[in-house]
Amino acid sequence: MRLLSGLNGPRGPRRPSGPLGLLALAVCAALLVPVSAAGAGQRARAADPTAYDRIVPAPAHTAPGGPGYRLDARTVIRTTAGSAAARGVGELLARALRPATGLALRVSGTDAGGSAADGIRLRLDARAADQGEEGYRLRADGTGVVITAYRPAGLFRGAQTLRQLVPVTGRPVVAGGTVADAPRFPYRGAMIDIARHFFTVEQVKRYLDRLALYKVNVLHLHLTDDQGWRLAVDSWPRLAEHGGGTEVGGGPGGYWTKAQYRDLVRYAGERYVEVVPEIDMPGHVNAALASYAELNCDGVAPARYTGTKVGFSSLCVAKERTYEFVADVLREVAELTPGRYLHIGGDEAYATPHADYATFMGRAQQAVVAQGKTVLAWHQLAGAGPVSGTALQYWGLDRTPAAEKAKVAGAVRAGAKVVLSPADRAYLDMKYDAATRPGLSWAGYVPVRRAYEWDPGAYLAGVEEAAVLGVEAALWTETVATTADADLMAFPRALGIAELGWSPASALSWDAYRLRLAAQGPRLTALGVGYYRAPEVPWA
Repeated sequence: MRLLSGLNGPRGPRRPSGPLGLLALAVCAALLVPVSAAGAGQRARAADPTAYDRIVPAPAHTAPGGPGYRLDARTVIRTTAGSAAARGVGELLARALRPATGLALRVSGTDAGGSAADGIRLRLDARAADQGEEGYRLRADGTGVVITAYRPAGLFRGAQTLRQLVPVTGRPVVAGGTVADAPRFPYRGAMIDIARHFFTVEQVKRYLDRLALYKVNVLHLHLTDDQGWRLAVDSWPRLAEHGGGTEVGGGPGGYWTKAQYRDLVRYAGERYVEVVPEIDMPGHVNAALASYAELNCDGVAPARYTGTKVGFSSLCVAKERTYEFVADVLREVAELTPGRYLHIGGDEAYATPHADYATFMGRAQQAVVAQGKTVLAWHQLAGAGPVSGTALQYWGLDRTPAAEKAKVAGAVRAGAKVVLSPADRAYLDMKYDAATRPGLSWAGYVPVRRAYEWDPGAYLAGVEEAAVLGVEAALWTETVATTADADLMAFPRALGIAELGWSPASALSWDAYRLRLAAQGPRLTALGVGYYRAPEVPWA
């Protein structure tokens, strides 16, 4: 994760094939057929077609043109009859559009009835399997807006595109045109570290809401580290009660109850975001060691830690009690988490000899599999026998030695998948430049352009695009203590990482992206985000 010894120093083009190729050719022409003139009273003048050039992430295919649709007091959001999931997407869309439109949009649990021009339709279509789990089609014209998807997740992603087509201020007119869209990668993640500095569930929900607008679909929670243990565990209660009682700098820390964690998981699920909990081990465990003396080889609990050094702590690999601890914790976390993955850390275990590390990670992986989950771990696991189907999260740098990258490629040949979080591209705690406060710079400065200009499908030698699950923007919090800090460091760089995960490679162009990003400035401001006004972006 971080080659950090303290706070020293200043803070191939490819179009998607398969379903989307068919979608662009077979669907878009149909979407451009002239529609009925019914509802002329709600027709707007042709809205600004460049709205389709401002969407982030860039859709796979757009065709702007024709009259736009003006939302007014008669607008209804109609959803597929009998689908609670579609109705839920409609309710979230209505809530999100109210601040910009000033309209209390009504949601109806049927897309039948009413005039042809009374609003927005969210349609699930069993015949649209070629769109995949998250693909969607959107059509806007003088009669209204229609979003069609095979699955509710696709409706939700399409609704986020519609939100960006509604102006933040002024007349609530959706520009005429069509979108045919689906993601390049299935995993588009964002990590927040609540161990170094504690963040509440409400703070994390706020962060999640803003990321979901840009089609992020994984929330990775770094729940434990040397400085704090942030989730209640019934079988080992002192982990949270004692280990959660501090943070970097000596603050009061805190932890989430199981009910609070469940609430966040539910909230994320409503937004089609999968929660991935991380219990970091065998290093990064001082909070656990301080809570239970029996987890230490010498039977002596160390003091709680409030600094920022890494690599000094380790669970006692030789003790069977250690593996009882691991099994108990992972069982309770798995019971709270409906998602596929349990992240078991595995990085910077400098205090654990390699043979012990391999032994420990083997047992920890077995504990994950026993819960019916898939192992996710930092890429150091590549050198210690990842089990079949493991996902490795790569956090190395462009300059990381080839031998280390080759280990990851070897694990991929043996069946592993990869999530890419290169620290000098996707670590949101890195400073933009020497003047940035807060932040770190051990991986170098990461301006907005650098965070965007790399290709996940061709980043690691020997790792084909088919082995890449996707990307993740990681926000570590050694120096990030408040929501304002998080906003400044994450936005706008998280938007660029989200685009790398969603958009076809052929759509990735810094010159085009910087203009689309600039147009997001007023939207971020309206959402209350105190983003970094990068000088390389011509902000609106």
